[in-house]
Amino acid sequence: MKAQTMRSARRYHYYLGVFFAPAIILFSLSGALQTFRLQEAKGYGGTPPAWISWVAAFHMDQAPPKPKPAPKAAPAAPKASAPAPAPAKKHYTLPLKIFVTLMAIGLILSAVTGVVIALNTRATRNASIVMLAAGTILPLTMLLLL
Repeated sequence: MKAQTMRSARRYHYYLGVFFAPAIILFSLSGALQTFRLQEAKGYGGTPPAWISWVAAFHMDQAPPKPKPAPKAAPAAPKASAPAPAPAKKHYTLPLKIFVTLMAIGLILSAVTGVVIALNTRATRNASIVMLAAGTILPLTMLLLL
């Protein structure tokens, strides 16, 4: 590749990285929390903290959490007994959950490291601040207005 093409590719990579770093950090954190179902009462072991519910709702629905409706009454049991379904095969998912959590931590550390490098480079500091602010403010504004 030509040197000019590589410089352009690095510049676009830099701007995209700094702009999307806040979202990468947020979605990595919320994804790791959801891997263990911490946004649900059964995963957390009780009512999860509001911030976990908020982050999970933002991740899954791109909206703040909505109040849950009151539970409905259980339907009446069928009169004729149907044969019980075969038990589902139980998968041991803990190793994959640990891997996904480590991947999320790696993404967060990579994004934070990239932002630190971008902010410590004098030639691009002002552009880094603008892109970082835009990448933080734009999704929050869309969340609150839409």
